Amino acid sequence: MSRTVLLVGGGHAHAAVLADWITRGLPPGTRAVLLTPSPTLRYSAMVPGWLAGQHAPDEGLVNLAALAARAGVDLVLDACVGVDPDARLVRTHHHDVAFDVVSFDTGGIAHGTAALGNDARVTHVRPIDTLVTRLSALPATARIVVAGGGAGGVELACGLRNRSRPPLAPSVTLVTGRRGLLPDFAPSVQRRAARALARQEIGVHHTDARIVNHELMAGDVSLEPADAIIAAFGSAAPPWVRGSGLATDAAGFIAVDAHQRSLSHAHVFAAGDIASRTDCPVAHSGVHAVYAGEVLAANLRSALQGRLPRAIYRPRRHSLFLLNTGDGSAIASYGPCSAEGRWVLRLKHWIDRRWVATYAALAADA
Repeated sequence: MSRTVLLVGGGHAHAAVLADWITRGLPPGTRAVLLTPSPTLRYSAMVPGWLAGQHAPDEGLVNLAALAARAGVDLVLDACVGVDPDARLVRTHHHDVAFDVVSFDTGGIAHGTAALGNDARVTHVRPIDTLVTRLSALPATARIVVAGGGAGGVELACGLRNRSRPPLAPSVTLVTGRRGLLPDFAPSVQRRAARALARQEIGVHHTDARIVNHELMAGDVSLEPADAIIAAFGSAAPPWVRGSGLATDAAGFIAVDAHQRSLSHAHVFAAGDIASRTDCPVAHSGVHAVYAGEVLAANLRSALQGRLPRAIYRPRRHSLFLLNTGDGSAIASYGPCSAEGRWVLRLKHWIDRRWVATYAALAADA
């Protein structure tokens, strides 16, 4: 009797699963389905470089449809709006999809409206394709405010500042929030980022952004006029997770063990931003999603073959982050250590392009 494995979401981790199925084949007797709203995956790490003119618009796209075809996976272009893990059904906008084993890699959802307030000028970082579409439409001389002082906010502010050259360069302001600039990074990285923002004349406010009576404020300071507001905050859990009966963490993300397996349902797996490891802290980051994907692939194979999962993603104490400053340079961060220069940007481009090229090669014969 065949078993159906359902991949819900086309994120970094599921790209690794598709790659595993292409190179090693599906387990015998397995029917596989990929449920995702888009036939492509945009590699978010390359978006700031695209803004700065360092990448072509579609250079960071991974062809999920072609990967699914190569792997012998049925593709359903739709979005998950609910799951019944006991009945083994995922609900979409149009119909239900049955499964025996399911894996979620849908990412989180934007929550900028809750943090900022309602305003038509607000563009959320998620979904990334919507962000790219809206940023593409901004005029060269737009006045832009980026809210969020994490790595994503810093890179977007720098990328947007370098969309065009003076005198047509956009005016960009970064509002970090009360935690300040790059709060989860070492002081040396924070200092380098502060200098990079200053030399590019990107204004910085170390307070919270808030829309009050249709006026964008940073504390008591008005940031008007502003043509666009980019909400670069961390993601929130989709509301359907809490109503599913799956075990969750306090924030509503799917709680998983060291094998990326649900704490409440052994036939349910999750990775990426939708998942929350309960055995050790793992930040919601593309770096971790990529490596967790290899573990997820191994454990899905085990589950489909009737074996207990054994593979574990053990995050290193420190991860390498390469922050593109948009002006031909980049900042390297590794724990307490940092470096900066054009060579760091060349390294970042090499890593990013190699990652995308790996999947392009796998999809080439589809």
